[in-house]
Amino acid sequence: MTDTISKARKIKDTILKLMMVLSAGLICSLLLGLIGYILYRGIPHISWMLVSTKPSLLCGTVGILPNILNTLYIIIITLVIVLPLGVGAAIYLNEYAKNKKLVRVIELATETLAGIPSIIYGLVGMLLFVQFFSLGTSLMAGSLTLAIMTLPTIIRTTQESLKTVPKAYREGSLGLGAGKWYMIRTVVIPCVIDGIVTGCILSVGRVVGESAALLFTAGMANELLSVPEAVQAGNAGSTLTVAMYVYAKERGQFDVAFAVAAILLVLTFLINMLAKIAAVRLKQKRG
Repeated sequence: MTDTISKARKIKDTILKLMMVLSAGLICSLLLGLIGYILYRGIPHISWMLVSTKPSLLCGTVGILPNILNTLYIIIITLVIVLPLGVGAAIYLNEYAKNKKLVRVIELATETLAGIPSIIYGLVGMLLFVQFFSLGTSLMAGSLTLAIMTLPTIIRTTQESLKTVPKAYREGSLGLGAGKWYMIRTVVIPCVIDGIVTGCILSVGRVVGESAALLFTAGMANELLSVPEAVQAGNAGSTLTVAMYVYAKERGQFDVAFAVAAILLVLTFLINMLAKIAAVRLKQKRG
């Protein structure tokens, strides 16, 4: 009887392991296939003229330099706004807040906000930042909209990371005479750098891939803007995702759209790698 049960369990374990391996293989195959197809279609159409000029209907040229710069501007402005707010809110909720019921309500609210479609954020951003605050269709309005959209992600990832820090670390630091903020700054935050970086990467991925919200707030202009101009109200600009939508949907230039998609993949990979390197450097500095 024992041998029969043991054989049945071995068969069941083998089937489950096989299913998990097949599932992992299928997911990896889909991911690699998608990336490979985009690179295969896009890389042959990437040229220096494409990435170093702006589009001109009079000359009949296609350039995405303004879109690349606008994407970088929006990423930087959004992170500058959302990282202090998100990390600060997570620290307050986990370390300072005494009303646990209120904390649970806020956690539920952030989880709900994280699931709202981006088109809703675009409409809210248009009504709030573009019209009410008179920022106009601009990169600043788009960045503020994306900051609100990515704030729940930063809060939840940082908060869950803070919960993994053992209480003994906090108690030991406080027992040695450290103040609460000094303890958080020197003991807790270095332990959750990975969680903060994870939230940053997820936010960058959503910012880079966003188009619906930016159509309502950042606009579709293709002018080259400097850094001071990018943060001024009224200076609109289209990102790479908006440009890809225009080339694929409105102009039917699928070769250019695939080239933009390939550049987006490379840009996202580089930003994620820089974030990982920054996290390692911060850990080494703290250590």
